[in-house]
Amino acid sequence: MQELKSAQAQLIQSEKMASLGELTAGIAHEIQNPLNFINNFSDINTELSDELKEAADNGNISELKIIAKDIRENSEKISHHGKRADAIVKGMLAEEYLKLFFHGLRAKDNVFNATMKTDFDPNIGTIHIIPQDIGRVLLNLYNNAFYAVIEKKKQQSEGYQPTVSVRTERVGDQVEIRVKDNGNGISQKVVDKIFQPFFTTKPAGQGTGLGLSLSYDIIKAHGGEIKVVSKEGDGAEFVVLIPAV
Repeated sequence: MQELKSAQAQLIQSEKMASLGELTAGIAHEIQNPLNFINNFSDINTELSDELKEAADNGNISELKIIAKDIRENSEKISHHGKRADAIVKGMLAEEYLKLFFHGLRAKDNVFNATMKTDFDPNIGTIHIIPQDIGRVLLNLYNNAFYAVIEKKKQQSEGYQPTVSVRTERVGDQVEIRVKDNGNGISQKVVDKIFQPFFTTKPAGQGTGLGLSLSYDIIKAHGGEIKVVSKEGDGAEFVVLIPAV
């Protein structure tokens, strides 16, 4: 029993690290853009600083003012893109995690493509959550959704457009997050087991069966609920409900 518990603990840790790896790949891609701007404008300001010194040595006041204005504008751009990078790291939830996960997929397979549809309610209000934990739930849901459409694409390459939709809405005293795919769907006998630890429909080596189990525990710990609506052959939709303030 002790060895079994130890093996289970290792699997759980492995699942957490796998989701962290997917997130890291996406962050690396997404954050590179603002970092490129920061580096470029920093290099320009270094050159302008040399020109500023030269203008000061020559007593060229009008040139000094022009260069100082350019340096200030570049500094503002550096600040803007620095805040962008900061927001990517700190402010990630539904939309940000979706983009990051997709970029992570594309980093591994640049041929793969899918349509992503989003519909976010601007009047959600406030929810008390642990962002990293809810982020892990979203990563698991996106992982399942994209896996489903990738598998269907392999079977039905002509006339099929892989699509993953994410929708948020304030419903009474709860916030609802819906993640939907147009994959092959889930049979009823699988739906009944889908949140059980170690249950997976993926081939050996592609899933531990812990993603949805951990997601279920996280949402329950937040006082919420997670469920799945699916029709075999016609996609699946995961619904997460979290109490709103």
